Amino acid sequence: MTLTSTDQPARRANGAVVPVLAFAGIVVAVMQTLLVPVIKDLPQLLGAAPGNATWVLTSTLLSGAVATPIMGRLGDLYGKRRMLVASLTVMVVGAVVSAVTSQLLTMIVGRTLQGFAMGAIPLGIGLMRDMLPRERLGSAMALMSSSIGVGGGLALPAAALVAQHADWHVLFYGAAGLGVLSIALTLLVVPESPTRARGSFDLPGALGLSAGLVLLLLPVTKGSDWGWSSGTTLGLFGAAVAVLLLWGLLELRVKAPLVDLRTTARREVLLTNLASIMVGVSFYVVSLVLPQLLQLPSATGYGLGQSMVVAGLCVAPLGLTMMFTAPVYARLSARYGPRTTLVIGLLVIGVGYGGGLGLMDAAWQTVVTSVLLGAGIGLAYSSLPALIVGAVPASETGAANGLNTLMRSIGTSVSSAVIGMVLANTAHHVNGAAVPTMRGFRVSFLIAAAAVALGLVLALCLPRSVVPAKPQLRASSEEDATLERAREALRGFHGRVLAADGAPVARAKVTLIDRRGRQAGSTLSGADGGYALAVPAGGPYVLAARAAGHGPLASAATHDGDDRPVEVDLSLPGETVTA
Repeated sequence: MTLTSTDQPARRANGAVVPVLAFAGIVVAVMQTLLVPVIKDLPQLLGAAPGNATWVLTSTLLSGAVATPIMGRLGDLYGKRRMLVASLTVMVVGAVVSAVTSQLLTMIVGRTLQGFAMGAIPLGIGLMRDMLPRERLGSAMALMSSSIGVGGGLALPAAALVAQHADWHVLFYGAAGLGVLSIALTLLVVPESPTRARGSFDLPGALGLSAGLVLLLLPVTKGSDWGWSSGTTLGLFGAAVAVLLLWGLLELRVKAPLVDLRTTARREVLLTNLASIMVGVSFYVVSLVLPQLLQLPSATGYGLGQSMVVAGLCVAPLGLTMMFTAPVYARLSARYGPRTTLVIGLLVIGVGYGGGLGLMDAAWQTVVTSVLLGAGIGLAYSSLPALIVGAVPASETGAANGLNTLMRSIGTSVSSAVIGMVLANTAHHVNGAAVPTMRGFRVSFLIAAAAVALGLVLALCLPRSVVPAKPQLRASSEEDATLERAREALRGFHGRVLAADGAPVARAKVTLIDRRGRQAGSTLSGADGGYALAVPAGGPYVLAARAAGHGPLASAATHDGDDRPVEVDLSLPGETVTA
C-alpha cells in the first residue's frame, strides 16, 4: 500500500488538537486506575476466589500489551486517527459490558476489551509528529506521554470517592462516558494524518508477538500465586523465550514487519526502550506503596490511618506534577536535548525515592514524595517519545512508540510482581490477615532506586545528540521521507550515497558530525541513494556514511550557514575484510 506524501495535512491542526489527544491519554489512564480502590473487595463483589478475581486486572494488562504495538502499526498503515477512534470505541464497549455485570467471566471479557485503549498513547504521539510544527512538538509529546500518569493520579481520589458513596459499577459507566466524549472530540477536532507506511499488515507477526507477550506476562503477573519455581511458571517463561525468538526470526525475513527489529536494535532505540522499562518500574512502586501506607491503621505504629479518599488526594500530586512538567521539559529539551532531560528526570526520581525512605511518618510527607517523584517521572516519560521519534523514520512512528509504550507496561508489570512479592514476604500476619510492614515499604523504595540507577546508566550510554526528526515531514515511506527532507532542507547538505561502481545505495546511514565531534544529525538514504541533512549553524562538518556490504566513508564538508543547500555525493568503498 502506497500513498502519495503531501506537504500539509488535509486539515490544518488547530490549537485544540494537543489537549484533545492528551485527554484521550488521560481517559486511558482513568480506565487503568478504575479498580484500584476496590481491588481488595473484588473477590466478594464478584463472588470468586481471590486468585480468580485477579484476572480482572491481569486481562487488561495482557490485552493492552498485545494491542499497543499492533494498533501502532495499523495506525502507520491505515491512519492514526482512525485507529485511535477504534481503540477508544473498543474501550467504551468493554466499559459498558463491565458496568452491567457482576459475573467474573463477563467482567474479564469487559476488562479485556478495555485494555485495547492502551494503543491511544502511541497513536496520539504519532499524530502530533505528523501535524505539529517543530517548535510545538516537544511540549505536546511530553504532555501526551505523561497523560498516563496524570490520568492515574487524578482518577485515584475520584474513583475512591465513587467507590465509597455509590455502587462500584458507576465507575465503569463513568469510564464509558469519558470514552464517548473523547471519541466525539477526536472526530471534531483532530484531522487524519496523511502519512502512511508502505506494505500490508503483518498478521503472522502480530499473532507471534501476541502469543509471546501473553506467555511472558502471564507468569510475571501470576507467578506469586502459582509459585515462582512451579512447573507452570517456568514452563510459560520457557515457552515465551522460544516463541519470541521464532517471532524475531520471522520478522527479520518479512518485507513489511510488524516491528522493524533492525530499527529497534539501533543503539538509541534499544537503550531508550530498556530505560523505559526502568522508568516503568520506578513509576509503579510509588503507586503501590504510598496508598497502602496511608490507609494502614495508626494502631500498627507506622500506618497513617487515612481514608481511601484522603489517600488518593495525597497521591494525586504525582499526576498533577507530571502534567506541569511538560512545559519545563520542552525548555530543557530544546536547550540540552532529550537525552540530558531523561538523565535529569532519573536523577530527580532517585532523589525522590532516597528522600522518601525518611518521609513516611506523616501524610504531608507523602505529598512531598509524590511531588518529587512526579517531577522526575514527568521529565523521564516526556523524554522517551522524543528519543524514539528522533531515531526512526516518520512512517514507523506509530509502531516504534507503540513498542516503547509496551516497554513501560512491561516495567510496571515487573514492578507489580516484584513489589507484591516483597510486601507479601515481609508482612505480619494478624488474625489470618497479611499486614504490610514498614520494612517492606522501604525495601520497595530501595528496589525502585536500584531500577532508577540502572536506567541512569542506560541513559548515559545514549548518543549525546539525538536530534528529533522534523515533524512536518509527511511521507509515505522511509525512502519518501528522505526525498521530502531533500525538498525541505533550505539549509544543509544533500546528495546521494553511491557504491564504488556508481550504483545508488539505499538505507545507508549518513551521520553529520560537527567540529567538536558531536553528532548533529543522522538519516537513512532513500531508494535512489538520496539523503538530506539540515545543519544547525555554518561551519566545518564531517559526513560519515556506512551501509551493509560497503566500507565506511568520512567526508569533510563546509557550510556557510546561509539558506543555500550544499550538494555532497558520498561514494562508499567496497566491503573491507579483515583477517
